[in-house]
Amino acid sequence: MASAMVSTILPLYVVYILKDGVDKLGIIVGIATFISYFFRVFFGIISDKYQIVKPFVVTGYIISAISKPLFAFASSWQEIALLRGIERMGKAIRSATKDKLISFYAENKSGRSFGFHKMMDIGGETIGALIAFLALYFIGKNIEVFKGIFLATIIPGIISIILVIFFVEDVAVEKKEKQIDLSKDKSLFGFLLIYFAFLFFMFSNEYFIIKAKEVGFDIAFIPLLVILLNFTQTITSYYFGILIDKYTPQKIITFSYIFGILSMIFVYFNLVILAFIFLGLFLVSSLNSIRSYISINAVNKASVYGIFYGGVAISSSLGAVIIGQIWEKVGERVAEIFSLSGLIVVFIIYLFLSKML
Repeated sequence: MASAMVSTILPLYVVYILKDGVDKLGIIVGIATFISYFFRVFFGIISDKYQIVKPFVVTGYIISAISKPLFAFASSWQEIALLRGIERMGKAIRSATKDKLISFYAENKSGRSFGFHKMMDIGGETIGALIAFLALYFIGKNIEVFKGIFLATIIPGIISIILVIFFVEDVAVEKKEKQIDLSKDKSLFGFLLIYFAFLFFMFSNEYFIIKAKEVGFDIAFIPLLVILLNFTQTITSYYFGILIDKYTPQKIITFSYIFGILSMIFVYFNLVILAFIFLGLFLVSSLNSIRSYISINAVNKASVYGIFYGGVAISSSLGAVIIGQIWEKVGERVAEIFSLSGLIVVFIIYLFLSKML
């Protein structure tokens, strides 16, 4: 909930309130994405090596909860980038270990478990986006309202800390150092590399939000599109989990790539509502598929989750910066063609190599 209260309005705040360009937004997204995902490698490996799970989850939530309200005091894109990086470090600390915790209790139903987790996760984001919409629609669209939304994130942030400290059970492990041998998991990396390449060309959520403003959506109503995005993920997440368990993650990821390409086709033709729906389908089905694939096949689970998130960090952050530069310097249309062409090429390569992955 708190994350969506920030992410829903932050692109609008940077581009239309602070009057910084899409290229600056791209840098912010790149920094935040890189930190959020790259450092999951480190904490995933440390989690496996020293058998640390819940302490990392708790620490991550505390950092994120404290940093979000501070956006209200930022007055430049550089300050936004710094705070977004700190806030995403909290995400980095907890994510791989949280996936390991879910995998530990999932037994032989990892698709359903990750599907249920993502459903609840996005359900919270839907509420956060709804709060942002109600504030912008009924109170106003000036800078003070944006800052008020940032400050209000302290409430769900504190609730999350209480829940994770007192109501989440740690993984039962032997408290001894474990040797990591990633050579046992090397067969998984080809499957992950295709996903990383796809993410490089995919528009980030922030660019979908800016696209909505560019085609004429009022700032107050853009959170409704984010609600649509989140609602799509919420109602389909568990169902995709069932399909993953039934048909394997490899089969479902194929449909994920098709959803991603369709979302960018709708962006190109200014069909923003359909673009948000298919973006939601891509995000929820692909992430659940990858997390389940790792849960089923990885030996060093937290380490592989960390490496997965590290690859997402590099590919998504580079893509966000490059697409932002293309958009600002050459134009929105060229950025869309760059993205869509790259996605189609990667998908063709995936179909050619799928039998070997």
